[in-house]
Amino acid sequence: MILVLGVWAFVRALLVNSAAVSQENVVLRHQLALLQGSVGRPRLRRRDRIFWVGLSRLWAGWRSSLVIVQPATVLAWHRQGFQLYWRWKSRARSAGRPPIRTLIRRMAGENPTWGRRRIRNELRLLGHEVAGLTVAKYMRRPSPRPSSTWRTFLEAHIGDIVAIDFFVVPTLTFRLLFGFLILRHDRRELVHVNVTDHPTAAWTAQQLVENFPEETAPKYLLRDRDAIYGDVFVRRVKGMGIREVLIAPRAPWQNPFAERVIGSIRRECLDHIIVVNERHLRRLLRSYLAYYNATRPHQALHNNSPHPRDVQPPACGRIVAIPQVGGLHRRYQRAA
Repeated sequence: MILVLGVWAFVRALLVNSAAVSQENVVLRHQLALLQGSVGRPRLRRRDRIFWVGLSRLWAGWRSSLVIVQPATVLAWHRQGFQLYWRWKSRARSAGRPPIRTLIRRMAGENPTWGRRRIRNELRLLGHEVAGLTVAKYMRRPSPRPSSTWRTFLEAHIGDIVAIDFFVVPTLTFRLLFGFLILRHDRRELVHVNVTDHPTAAWTAQQLVENFPEETAPKYLLRDRDAIYGDVFVRRVKGMGIREVLIAPRAPWQNPFAERVIGSIRRECLDHIIVVNERHLRRLLRSYLAYYNATRPHQALHNNSPHPRDVQPPACGRIVAIPQVGGLHRRYQRAA
């Protein structure tokens, strides 16, 4: 190969002028240096590729002097350099607003029970409009299935309907406590939660009386057919001017909003905590009530909470996290 290059240089010197010969000598010497420093197939380093790419832009006769590789290879090197240049040019800058993916991963990491819709709603309330697929992409974990689409049976009177229900919670000492809740249908507002170890009709009726004094009682009360709601409860409710609507036997799906709230309480609170006693459970439920009404977004409320939250644009300041429900959840808002 070295002999061929030498003969080629001699022939070209007889046919072209001295300037072209000088340029070609530089090229041939470069290739000879590569061949002498290689064993077998010549190895081209990055600087060799840069040399030939630059030469191809400066000298029109570079193809006639190229021996060790094909001209198409040099053109491919140029295209690769073009791609690397614009990749460097378009790289993410560290200055300015932090990438939204960092905030998504922070929320997903700090709130393991949140799905992509919950994170997206929090971002919207912080002034970031992000697609659901973008949130799912950066969460690094699968999002849960969407909630049920069951609609209330009297949509025209939804503002006059409340639902009640009981749920059972085991304690550290294997006792069973009964949680009780009252829920408004129109704003999905959790009106009241309480705990007892021995539910009775009188105790249940007293919960309604304390939460709906004088003329604030709703028109309809949706409940199941549990034996806890005895004659004392029925008479007290009737005296308040409330009409009871009973669901079918063994059909909890007919009281979907109350069942949904109970499921949320379990998934987002009770499944992550060991309840010590009745006082401890009551404190947990009231803490969750405050979080549910003032912070947690709801799809049926245009992705806002029962007590509406204002959208805070980036100009309001940096984002701070406020722990709620004993640190199981956080409220994100901007602080000046």
